[in-house]
Amino acid sequence: MTTIEIPNRSLFRQPEVCEIAQVQPYVLRTWEAEFPELGVKKSEGGPRVYRRADLEFVLRIKHLLFVEGLTLAGARRKLIDEQPAAQTDSEGLDELLGSDARERIMLVKRGLKEIAVMLAKTPTGENGTAAQSLFDLVDTKPPSVSRPTAAKKVSKSAAVAKKKR
Repeated sequence: MTTIEIPNRSLFRQPEVCEIAQVQPYVLRTWEAEFPELGVKKSEGGPRVYRRADLEFVLRIKHLLFVEGLTLAGARRKLIDEQPAAQTDSEGLDELLGSDARERIMLVKRGLKEIAVMLAKTPTGENGTAAQSLFDLVDTKPPSVSRPTAAKKVSKSAAVAKKKR
């Protein structure tokens, strides 16, 4: 197998990928449809842009199809079989974050879902008391302070009117 030299850049346009991989643009677009892992970015009104990892993936697909003689389905299966080796990296991540990191994340996720459910419901019946208790936690004024009622406001305005006379 001949080694293909990839320029030392992070992004490539579609014509450059086609030239390096020596495939036609329609072949590249077909592979994009067949392999969703091929992370192609299409800028608005601009050409398709490929990362270096995408170009390496295209070269791997080409090797599987043209050198090993696999079909698209066979190449997809072979690439899927190669992925579990990459999953061992997640074990190292678990070691860094701690063994209970996944549990903590799931606990936070569950709590957020419960909050979303509470916010989605209308405050009536039991839900109203639950929502009210939620808002009581946020209330900044102490519960013993009473707010002026309409009757007190009227009496104040009547007192002010008497003073003016």
